[in-house]
Amino acid sequence: MVDHSDRDGLWIRRYHSAPESATKLVVLPHAGGSASFYHPMSRALSSEIEVLTIQYPGRQERRGERCLDNIGELADRISEELIPWSGGRLAMFGHSMGAVLAFEITRRLKEPPVHLFVSGRRAPSRHRDERVHLLDDQGIIAEMKSMGGTAAAVLADEEVLRMALPAVRGDYRAVETYRCEPDVKVSSPITVLTGDSDPKVTPDEAAAWRGHTTGDVELKVFRGGHFYLVDHAQAICELVAAELGARP
Repeated sequence: MVDHSDRDGLWIRRYHSAPESATKLVVLPHAGGSASFYHPMSRALSSEIEVLTIQYPGRQERRGERCLDNIGELADRISEELIPWSGGRLAMFGHSMGAVLAFEITRRLKEPPVHLFVSGRRAPSRHRDERVHLLDDQGIIAEMKSMGGTAAAVLADEEVLRMALPAVRGDYRAVETYRCEPDVKVSSPITVLTGDSDPKVTPDEAAAWRGHTTGDVELKVFRGGHFYLVDHAQAICELVAAELGARP
C-alpha cells in the first residue's frame, strides 16, 4: 500500500484513507464550516472512494492562521495543494460556499474533474446583494442559527462561538464579494443538489448552473432547507457513489 500522507499538509484531511481507490473526491465545506462536517461522508464512501476534505485556515487546528476572505485566493491555494493528486480520477463536492470554490478550483486545474457536485448554492453568475459579513457579531450569530448546520454545542458555548466568528465572518466576506460572469464555463459534468425550501437558492438559480458548463447537468431536489444534506446524507452518498461508478 502506498503512503500518501506527505501530500496532505495543512489543507487536506483524510479520515478514512483509501490510497488504492481509483477515484478521489475533493470535498469543500460551507461558510464557517470545517473538514470534520464531512467525516460521515468519508466513512460512507471509504470502501471505494477516497475522500479528501479541505480544511480552510482559521478554524479548528488551524485557528491560529489568518483567514482567507477571498474566493480567488482560496481557490488558488487549494488548487496548488491538489497538484500532487492530479493525474488520477478526481471529482469535487462542495456545499454552499464550497460549491463556488469547487467551481473556481475546477477552472484552475489542468485536468478537469470527472464530475462536479454543487450543493446549496445558486449558479456562479447569479448574484444577490448579501451583506452578512458587515453585520455585528450578534447579527452573524443570528444568521448561523437561522441557517442551521452549526452544532448546538457550539451555539450554546459563548466562548467557542466567539472564537469561531472571525472564520465565519471571513467566509461570508469571501462568498458575498465573489463575482462571476455568465459566460464562464467548465467542461466537467455537474450535478446540482438543492433543498426545496432553501432560502439561499431558488429553483431558477439552481437550474442556472446549466450555463456554466459544456458538459451535462442534472438537478436533484431534496426536501429541506439550506442544510437539507444532513437529513439526506445516505441518499446523497448513494447518488455520489452511483455517479462515480462506486458503491457506498
